[in-house]
Amino acid sequence: MARMKSKPTSFDIAYRAGVSQATVSRALRGSPLVNEETRRRVQAVAKELHYTVDKHASSLRRQSSATVALLLFEDPTADDSLINPFFLSMLGSITRAAARLGYDLLISFQQLSDDWHADYQDSHKADGLILLGYGDYLVSRGRLERLVQQGTHFVRWGAVVEGQPGVSIGCDNRQGGEAATTHLLALGRRRIAFVGAASPHCPEFFERYAGHCAALRAAGLEVDPQLQADAGDSTELVGHAATHALLARDVAIDAIFAASDLLAIGALRALAERGLRTPEDVAVVGFDDIPMARFAAPPLTTVLQDTKRAGELLVASLLQQIRGETVESRMLPTTLVIRRSCGAPAAPAGPA
Repeated sequence: MARMKSKPTSFDIAYRAGVSQATVSRALRGSPLVNEETRRRVQAVAKELHYTVDKHASSLRRQSSATVALLLFEDPTADDSLINPFFLSMLGSITRAAARLGYDLLISFQQLSDDWHADYQDSHKADGLILLGYGDYLVSRGRLERLVQQGTHFVRWGAVVEGQPGVSIGCDNRQGGEAATTHLLALGRRRIAFVGAASPHCPEFFERYAGHCAALRAAGLEVDPQLQADAGDSTELVGHAATHALLARDVAIDAIFAASDLLAIGALRALAERGLRTPEDVAVVGFDDIPMARFAAPPLTTVLQDTKRAGELLVASLLQQIRGETVESRMLPTTLVIRRSCGAPAAPAGPA
């Protein structure tokens, strides 16, 4: 009786279930070495005794922290968060997926020092890393290569690039760019500008631009360099400035495909300041489907990335690595979400 008044242990369960303590441990962690009948008996006794697993002690035995680190890149933003709102949409999915699989989530920012990974897996704070954002890909690639050399378990959200270090989960950016421009072409738009970087430094935007160009060529149209406005950072201010620069060229445009929703929202404001109506004069399409896209004026047609599925795959891929399994990079399909920022064809803005 004195034994049962204290907090129950796995030895108490073993005694009640008529098995060894090692069998109890295996049964409670779902080991295939325990048959289904024994697993159910052990689980029933554990429930009866109100037994809960001591995650800290269990992790020490496995040389595991039962924690994964989610490291965000500090992006320029209009507020003090320094977090791209697209990643905020993914955060809930990652948190729920980790919790379902028995892992805690440590959230912090990426550090730019050469040994920032040492604060996490190397010091046993986390069993692996999920990286959201990276800035300039060609600069960040060196840090990713060091993670691979160190044997660090990590997965990142980003473009799937040939020969890249490590594993990426991303969307099919080329498909999304092609779908956005094809939709504008179907509306009769022919002078479609692209606002966003078209460079390997930003492979997501580069692939979206490639899809845009492919759609133009499929329609028998030439790609006009005057209709591409560079925008490396994904912010409303950058989109606003890039669109003003584009309009200052005095080239005819009747649509804008922006490489992100934030750039597109900045473009909407720039068009309004120039006295151009959306969508009557210039239709606008974004990319991401962040929550504020539906509240833009007018509501923004955009390319949706499935953040729920993305978060689940990021966690699942990382845990596969931790278990020593082979993991492949994955690209998720995109979906075009049509709202009022696209409309009926209109005469091109600017000179004929």
